[in-house]
Amino acid sequence: MADHESFDAVVIGTGQAGKPLAGALAESGRTVAVIEKSDLVGGTCVVEGCTPTKTMVASARVAHLVSRAADYGVRTGPVSVDLEVVRRRKRDIVEQWSSGSRRGMERHETIDLIFGTARFEGPHEVVVDLRAGGTRRLTAPWVFINAGARAAIPPVPGLDETPFLTNASVMELGEVPEHLVVLGGGYIGLEFAQMFRRFGARVTVVEMAERLLPMEDEDVSGELASILEGEGVALHTGTRATRVTPGAAGGVRLELAGPEGDFTVEGSHLLVATGRRPNTDLLAVERAGLAVDERGYLVVDDELRTNVEGVWALGDINGGPPFTHVAYDDYRIVRDNLLGEGGASRAGRVVPYTLFTDPQLGRVGLSEAQARAAGLPVRVAKLPMSRVARAIETDETRGFMKAVVHAETGRILGAAVLGIEGGEVATVLQMAMLGDLPYTVLKEGVFSHPTLSESLNNLFMAMDRA
Repeated sequence: MADHESFDAVVIGTGQAGKPLAGALAESGRTVAVIEKSDLVGGTCVVEGCTPTKTMVASARVAHLVSRAADYGVRTGPVSVDLEVVRRRKRDIVEQWSSGSRRGMERHETIDLIFGTARFEGPHEVVVDLRAGGTRRLTAPWVFINAGARAAIPPVPGLDETPFLTNASVMELGEVPEHLVVLGGGYIGLEFAQMFRRFGARVTVVEMAERLLPMEDEDVSGELASILEGEGVALHTGTRATRVTPGAAGGVRLELAGPEGDFTVEGSHLLVATGRRPNTDLLAVERAGLAVDERGYLVVDDELRTNVEGVWALGDINGGPPFTHVAYDDYRIVRDNLLGEGGASRAGRVVPYTLFTDPQLGRVGLSEAQARAAGLPVRVAKLPMSRVARAIETDETRGFMKAVVHAETGRILGAAVLGIEGGEVATVLQMAMLGDLPYTVLKEGVFSHPTLSESLNNLFMAMDRA
């Protein structure tokens, strides 16, 4: 074992919190060891999350639009997808982002970028099993954990003996599957389900909950289910897999139990998308005395401090909302508290998120069900996209906008925009929430015509008619 190497800080992971934090620490004059277990810099978002999936979603949308060309008066031939080209485009963009991130870190003379797997030997002692072989033992008074999460594999009988795909490996397919079975109807599963359906695969989704996206309002999840079924995605909700076995010709066979009894589904490929699990077990956090919750996530306070002095946890591994923008905000909080004026906290932050199906589901704040469960007096405004001028002009009228407002103050409590560029429109509502504006400001606002955001006028006029 090598002798200890001392640094001012050790950063585990190069995700959207760890990478910028390492740079900020280096710019403050500190020596920083940065550990990355992959051979690519950038963390989940860049390597196997946002960047590659949204690149492939864009390819799928092109295929979908070409298939609808006749609706716009455009003549085309039969649509086919070359998944090898899609994959190459995805890889090129990932490499572009990752190499740029790596160069940005390597320009700092006081950053030592180490490729290997980290594990704790004590609160401030980390051993790295190097990808190139050998080990390094690092110590630092400050340790920042941005080690993320990975696909959770459910304990379905037979699954460990049957080939299956995860969110990372499914993007490495070189050919379109004949029939992709997706186990899990959450955000990851639904994005891939629609994507591969548009690439030309048969797609079946199996979800244990009674409906897709059970954390969303019933009208939202119901509308999204109708959209996916309209594109030919087969949905089985309230259904669990009781056994998985290899099928004919290298395929897969799922034995299922659903509302109408037991049945089987056979496919050529199986994608397991049943959630994520934190990478705390890979880090041997118990050797550092770090507290984890019942799901294995590191326990932190609102300043992202763990129970061990001088150790922070940022991003997905701390159990907060598992989004890139949240991880980056975690970085901002730690940076401001350690290197800035202090007083930064995650308490009360308004967190938006977007499901990148087509149309998108942009969400911010409370759902209607959450607001009512909290006992808040609410009013609800709802506007179908079929009444949005820009959506009509682009022939993208699926979905609706929905806003939940405090009945007494008129402040916006939350919103769901299931429609074309729903994430962008939801951001406008988020800005109003950040400014603590009453809904009447948007109802009476002057927005450029014809834009999607202009429809917020009509959305809140619907509030007045409710």
